[in-house]
Amino acid sequence: MKKIIIAGIGPGSREDITPAVVEAVATADVVVGYKYYFQFITPYIKNGCECIDTGMKRERERAAQAFEMAVSGKTVVVISSGDAGIYGMAPLVFEMCKERGEDVEIDVLPGISAFQKAASLLGAPIGHDLCIISLSDLMTPWSIIERRINAAATGDFVTAIYNPKSNGRYWQLYRLRELFLKERSADTPIGIVRQAGRPEQTVTVSTLGTFDIEEVDMFTVLLIGNSQSYIFNGKMITPRGYYREQPDADDKKGRQIMIESFRTIEGELKDRNIPLGRKWALLHAIHTTADFDMENILLVDDNAVETLYEKVANGNLNTIVSDVTMVTSGIRKGALSRLNIEAKCYLSDPHTAEMADNLGITRTQAGIRLAVEEHPDALFAFGNAPTALMELCDLIRKGKAKPAGIIASPVGFVHVCESKHMVKPFTNIPKIIVEGRKGGSNLAATLCNAILCFDDAEQLRPGRDL
Repeated sequence: MKKIIIAGIGPGSREDITPAVVEAVATADVVVGYKYYFQFITPYIKNGCECIDTGMKRERERAAQAFEMAVSGKTVVVISSGDAGIYGMAPLVFEMCKERGEDVEIDVLPGISAFQKAASLLGAPIGHDLCIISLSDLMTPWSIIERRINAAATGDFVTAIYNPKSNGRYWQLYRLRELFLKERSADTPIGIVRQAGRPEQTVTVSTLGTFDIEEVDMFTVLLIGNSQSYIFNGKMITPRGYYREQPDADDKKGRQIMIESFRTIEGELKDRNIPLGRKWALLHAIHTTADFDMENILLVDDNAVETLYEKVANGNLNTIVSDVTMVTSGIRKGALSRLNIEAKCYLSDPHTAEMADNLGITRTQAGIRLAVEEHPDALFAFGNAPTALMELCDLIRKGKAKPAGIIASPVGFVHVCESKHMVKPFTNIPKIIVEGRKGGSNLAATLCNAILCFDDAEQLRPGRDL
């Protein structure tokens, strides 16, 4: 029978060779492989079996010899480390069979791959979606490898890295870390396993930002965790979701969806290690806009959210004033009632139109003037009109307004950026600012909601008042 069996012999320890591979080697007429691997299968080779061993980078030669032996009627076993189908001999043998037009039966016997062995030594790092990338650019252009690295990092895959470093290929792993750190936290767990399953084996758990690249070589497999991976008792764990927090019985469906959304957003943040108040405001902003650019443009003064919530909780802040009615409409009525807060907009006040006409100013400016007369110490939230925000700044400088806080997110193209810059010098007033042209009433409202429900931030449970 013209037959070639391609056998994965595992990462390098006899106990990791499958019984099917042991049986195939024991019955083979010829065994072909890289000479280093014969030490792992020698006990199973039968007397009289011909062993053809070659050095590194002689894969095509080994495959050709296997076909010559198989065509002569011998049963040939081609051995490959790990799993023969993962960076191993299996694809080459099939391609050569097609190229030569040989009538040879080919069977593949799976083996334990190096990344699987490494994972078992590290704990449970591959409990969710994963991918494998080789950094060897001998047969794959680096431009393609880099595209795959970016895809893995962006897709939040647990990622196994083969061929990470060699004497001649010293910079690629540095570049991989640079690319991953654009998408993942520096605290992302990483497992480094060298010579998995062999006497020289070493196992290290570190983080993406701190692991020592110079300790890595060609005998090393790396496993980079995803955004949910963590270190527990020195082991690396990637949860599958069995212990995901179950929703409280009292949670409405809308709140359950919002909680799940916030957890998804948090997992995709470039920097998760930010103060809780800023993160809480940021999560609300991204949830409302689906715009992750908020990470770059949402400015939150130190402890602004915490300070404003404390004022609300202590009863020292009981009024929110907005520039337009859409902002007040978006502030949750349940939260306002629960905390005894009044949300007001003076845009529809009959005195507003009269003042605007008499003074030649915008109605939103006039509305802020009236609001300051009644509530100079309110929380002021702007989602539409830069002129209203500029008016408040002028009243602050004249000593007529002393806001508890300012949410500055007017949107547009005229005076919008300037109005936000005008707010920044008031360092004694807690502020949340959406920089640039972006903003909107929905953003102003959701940032108000973030303040009103800040006591839910620690548990990441938004939406109590939906």
